[in-house]
Amino acid sequence: MAKAKTAYVCTECGAEHSKWQGQCVECGAWNTLSEIVVQPAAKSMAASRTGYAGAGGAAKVTKLATVAAEAERRSETGIGELDRVLGGGLVAGSVVLIGGDPGIGKSTLLLQMLGTLGQRVRGLYVTGEESLAQVASRGQRLGIALDGLEALAETSIERILGEASNAKPDVLIVDSIQTIWTELLTAAPGSVSQVRESAARLVRYAKESGTSVFLVGHVTKEGGIAGPRVLEHMVDAVLYFEGESGSRFRVLRAFKNRFGAVNELGVFAMGDKGLREVPNPSAIFLSAHAQPTAGSAVMVTREGTRPLLVEVQALVDQSSLGNPRRVALGLEQNRLAMLLAVLHRHGGAAVYDQDVFVNVVGGIRVQETAADLPVLLAVLSSFRDRPLPDKTVAFGEVGLSGEIRPVPNGEERLKEAATHGFRRAIVPKANAPKKNRIGEMEIIAVERLAEALQAARE
Repeated sequence: MAKAKTAYVCTECGAEHSKWQGQCVECGAWNTLSEIVVQPAAKSMAASRTGYAGAGGAAKVTKLATVAAEAERRSETGIGELDRVLGGGLVAGSVVLIGGDPGIGKSTLLLQMLGTLGQRVRGLYVTGEESLAQVASRGQRLGIALDGLEALAETSIERILGEASNAKPDVLIVDSIQTIWTELLTAAPGSVSQVRESAARLVRYAKESGTSVFLVGHVTKEGGIAGPRVLEHMVDAVLYFEGESGSRFRVLRAFKNRFGAVNELGVFAMGDKGLREVPNPSAIFLSAHAQPTAGSAVMVTREGTRPLLVEVQALVDQSSLGNPRRVALGLEQNRLAMLLAVLHRHGGAAVYDQDVFVNVVGGIRVQETAADLPVLLAVLSSFRDRPLPDKTVAFGEVGLSGEIRPVPNGEERLKEAATHGFRRAIVPKANAPKKNRIGEMEIIAVERLAEALQAARE
């Protein structure tokens, strides 16, 4: 077999070099050259029945109107929260990348998925970090029937693809992609070039065979997938496992999904028998206070396709520093500073000499602007040491001129709050229903921040 032609590419600027050297001559970065395999364009892709161009024949220009408008073939995993995040189930030929901190439950979830698929779908679990005995022991601990499960302890991508071609699984799990290496490269396993080339081979295999491939990825200290960012562009879906240390709850979030909604959320609870679905996540994100507490507000956020009730807590305290602290957990810190300026200008509450701490209960990361109004209500409640009225919920975007702007899906948010027994809702006027009432819940429509603050005092 002829030796593959290789080159060295700078991971910072992308410049290509014929041989390795310590410094990139284009951008001047040190130790950024990574070995890659150079292949002719005709050999870099393989043919498949899905129209994936390659060696089997040249690609042809096709009118989209002539393409059969058939939906993707999906298979339900048997785990409802996972199906929700995936967009309705497994898609044949898709490649899903799952990342998360060590020990958060990535391998447990995928092994449970193979157990629930059972005899309906043939699966192959490839482990590069554990022995087969360890995988079987974990399966027994989780109460999974091991009779129909197949596993392979291997790290060479050539041997993995060879075994997969013989076994012909419907689902292939590779745990983890950082341990896989190819014989075409001399770089160490886990390097940028090895991860990228191994992932590319697995993506081509998935498209050719129609196998659903799951890749487990390590994360860096910043929380991103270790290795090149191009790995996230190669796959069809990127899922992240999130969870606070010491908490039994885990959140599976979709950051990219070609077959479903982005930012979809699945909630699990870790127990003795592995991960268990949480069908009503709003219940775990709301604290059961014996009496109204200052600095606490409940908002209705929307994650993917469903609304969630989440508690926002704020603590405002006199600062002893020349530059008071602004700490936001679960929210964007720069937006918190902007909201505090709006509160001072249009709400009459000056907290420039106060330390402000804001936390979203349950470890949820709220990335939408509907949290603006409840955050300000919680901050003002803590600042004045006056609790908000009991069973009150709020949502709305706050503009720089003090206006309360509407947010998408306002009626769905209100219905979700009503089902959990809330009796008052402070919302933007454009989101309020015509009757200003949903069931027993009173709707207070506001247009300005001053109106919302007045409604919160009543």
